[in-house]
Amino acid sequence: MQIVLNGEPREVPENITVLGLLRYIAVPPERVAVELDREIVRKQDWERAVVRPGAQVEVVMFVGGG
Repeated sequence: MQIVLNGEPREVPENITVLGLLRYIAVPPERVAVELDREIVRKQDWERAVVRPGAQVEVVMFVGGG
């Protein structure tokens, strides 16, 4: 199915969850925040939150530094 991931069209498997999407795109889930259709998805909800066709997903990585 087609979604928009960080502003770019992307093909992903049907009925994928937020956690499944992170695994699919090989992003370590420990240091990211996820927005699904303009709403932040809490980490504890990633296994239940299903990404629908046409969804707008933003994955933001936390970067340390000083």
